[in-house]
Amino acid sequence: MNIYLVGGAVRDKLLNLPFSERDYVVVGGTPEQMIEQGFSPVGKDFPVFLHPKTKEEYALARKEKKSGHGYGGFRFDTDPQVTLEEDLLRRDLTINAIAEDHKGNIIDPYGGREDLDKKILRHVSDAFAEDPLRVLRVARFAARFHKLGFSIAPQTLKLMQRLSQSGELQYLTTERVWQEIDKALHGPAFSTFIQVLRDCGALTVLLPEVDNLFGVPQRADYHPEIDTGTHILMSLDIAESLTDDASVRFAVLVHDLGKGVTPSDILPRHIGHEDAGVPLVNRVCDRLKVPNHYRELALLVTRYHLLCHKAPGLKPKTTLKLLQKLDAFRRPERFERFVISCEADGRGRAGYQDKPYAPGDWLRRAVEQLSTVSAKNFEGSTGKALGEAINKRRLRILEELKKS
Repeated sequence: MNIYLVGGAVRDKLLNLPFSERDYVVVGGTPEQMIEQGFSPVGKDFPVFLHPKTKEEYALARKEKKSGHGYGGFRFDTDPQVTLEEDLLRRDLTINAIAEDHKGNIIDPYGGREDLDKKILRHVSDAFAEDPLRVLRVARFAARFHKLGFSIAPQTLKLMQRLSQSGELQYLTTERVWQEIDKALHGPAFSTFIQVLRDCGALTVLLPEVDNLFGVPQRADYHPEIDTGTHILMSLDIAESLTDDASVRFAVLVHDLGKGVTPSDILPRHIGHEDAGVPLVNRVCDRLKVPNHYRELALLVTRYHLLCHKAPGLKPKTTLKLLQKLDAFRRPERFERFVISCEADGRGRAGYQDKPYAPGDWLRRAVEQLSTVSAKNFEGSTGKALGEAINKRRLRILEELKKS
């Protein structure tokens, strides 16, 4: 048996980037030999084993052949005669098809090192177009390496477009789609991920509610960038500069979905787009099985982002009602994520990127002062009377704040 380090660890080492996970491919081995040496089998579709000490993954070298639809529609050949070059040939990108032997020698049959130098994301072979999941993976790599200057090779983008038009994306399980989206949400340049999906036609299949925002005009006095889709991408960039919280990025992505269904006769106004967006956000979350804490924040931002922008000018009763809807006093962490999401929306506009978001600071200050009022301030009061007393005190504080 010959064992090689492959994939991301080799790629990131060559890029001088940190890495923690190591994957290995075993050439000339059999499942029986692996088990005899103490490896534990874990693979369902093809033989993958865990090292008895490090628990790192070792996969038998394999070839694959398309036999059905979607990510799982393949038959695998793990015969000991399968070569390293044949195993690397089935991988998605040339930069991921580089191996290293135990002496540190690099095996690069498909030009991965050259593409690393040229900063190009290029498919290894036309078999790329057989796996629809690779559309999402390449979009994620484009986002991950965006700041390094990587771009997608034109021929690879054409294959991604062909995959998007073939209907194969519809055979991906929602779990796999969300898994890739969630990884992108946790990584850098999420706006690049969305833009690549749109460029190859995958966004209209996977997130049609978001794709519908591109080409939808907004009032130029509020949104100098005009296009709603452009606004979303700009807002995502602002969100990334403010936090690495993935739930905030998801909320920013979907907060304006209601603008995609605005009647054409009232454009570029979007009256009531907040309420119109709520069922669309729920539809996306239901379809992709989005975690509840993502959904909760996304719905709050969708429904109340305009009120946040107007907070300093709202009536005290309206402000207090908003904070109660947000559960700001009992869930301050989620309230903070809400404000950050609204700041990303407010600054995600042409000419506003570097301006301070005054409504957010005002609302934070209000919550800080209102949080000093609690049941301890009203000993002897209970039930409805206690709630009314707390609200009355908080309203007085808000009145003073609005005067200052």
